[in-house]
Amino acid sequence: METRQLGNGGLQVSAIGFGCMGLSFGYGQSLEKRSAVSIIRAAVEQGVTFFDTAEAYGPFVNEELVGEALAPVRDQVIIATKFGFRDANPPSGVDSRPERIRAVADASLRRLRTDHIDLFYQHRVDPEIPMEDVAGTVRDLIHTGKVRHFGLSEAGVQSIRRAHAVQPVAALQSEYSLWWREPEAQVLPVCEQLGIGFVPFSPLGKGFLTGKIDAGTPFAANDFRNIVPRFSTENRQANRELIDRLESIAKASGATVAQIALAWLLSRNPWIVPIPGTTKLERLTENNHAAALQLRPADLQQIEAALAEVSIQGERYPPQFAAMAGR
Repeated sequence: METRQLGNGGLQVSAIGFGCMGLSFGYGQSLEKRSAVSIIRAAVEQGVTFFDTAEAYGPFVNEELVGEALAPVRDQVIIATKFGFRDANPPSGVDSRPERIRAVADASLRRLRTDHIDLFYQHRVDPEIPMEDVAGTVRDLIHTGKVRHFGLSEAGVQSIRRAHAVQPVAALQSEYSLWWREPEAQVLPVCEQLGIGFVPFSPLGKGFLTGKIDAGTPFAANDFRNIVPRFSTENRQANRELIDRLESIAKASGATVAQIALAWLLSRNPWIVPIPGTTKLERLTENNHAAALQLRPADLQQIEAALAEVSIQGERYPPQFAAMAGR
């Protein structure tokens, strides 16, 4: 798989990464540990070098399984993890006090079985802590060797600029996909101006852009999508129109809808690296093959036409989580 660079500090990663969250958090039943380790290692075998986790995924268990899975190939991969939620629990709110950042770094290093974190993201901006203090703390961790690169997640333009002025930001991670294009308005232009890489999470629309979810698809009781307005039965039914349009484009290209969605992201800019996640080997292989899919100008025109004509229904977050994004 080809590689791409995030930021200006030499951070090279595979063009498609692997989002590890869903292995143990967010989407219902966690994958049994042995199977989770196996699929992470399968990703490595397929050329993936970029793995995304966080202390909040579980909490803690996701970092532990990532550490175990990647220990034999630690020098061949890039591991990104995150700080920023109080007690590693998103419903408890944010906490980016410098002492908390340092404590998270030390704990994450132990769980990840490593002596350095390649990319350390602030998971969500903490409005109580000046961004200069956050960036300065990570800068100090970089100077000690515990961290290699600094990242932000779901940050707004002013926060990005303030952080970057203190410690260069290598990557901004935010939701971006065929059905959530808000970053194009302000965030992506700032990333391009400052030389910051962009890492789309949920590049397959939390599974919807695979084409495998419809109005009748059941979710487990503890699946986060149960509280996402965009996944109400009514909105899923309405949003199938986009899938129907994408399916015709995919068929003409000999690809799947998921591959079209990922290839579209890769075509936007050479510094964009999506991180789809999955628990299934066949889906992993399908996603990774998207890195070699070259969309034709006609394909891109059809996609843009579909996006212009189909109005996506439902907010991407419930109110309590939406308030944490874009600060």
